[in-house]
Amino acid sequence: MSLLNIKTIGDPILKKKAAVVEKIDSSTRRLLDDMAETLYNAEGVGLAAPQVGVSQRIIVIDVGDGLIELINPEIVRTEGNMLGFEGCLSIPGMSGEVERFANVSVKFLNRRGKQQRITAKGDLLSRCIQHEFDHLEGILFIDKAKSITKQEDNDD
Repeated sequence: MSLLNIKTIGDPILKKKAAVVEKIDSSTRRLLDDMAETLYNAEGVGLAAPQVGVSQRIIVIDVGDGLIELINPEIVRTEGNMLGFEGCLSIPGMSGEVERFANVSVKFLNRRGKQQRITAKGDLLSRCIQHEFDHLEGILFIDKAKSITKQEDNDD
């Protein structure tokens, strides 16, 4: 496994719609492993392939309950709304208040190509799935934020 470079705001790949993964093979699984290592190293909760310069529909998430890998995710059901603050590894030093669906159901493929489904209800996982899914569509949280806050550096 190896750490990948996280692309930051201004990189054109972050505004591009990601391609469907046509075939899950060893290179796909290596990318999943590298993305997970990069996510943990950056102390994030979610990472989409475009954020590491790969225009493919792949997401890794860990909100504290273990790693979730989603290939070709599709949001199939939504319900309710919630407002909350988000940050992004690709937009360091910024956070924003973003309205998201409270509940989402997503179908996706796992690393073995098996169809899976996950439902998240009104929690960090729900918010994270939607945030990362937006990356696959070329949308950044600042495109949807109701307010943006620049975080202060606490380096004394």
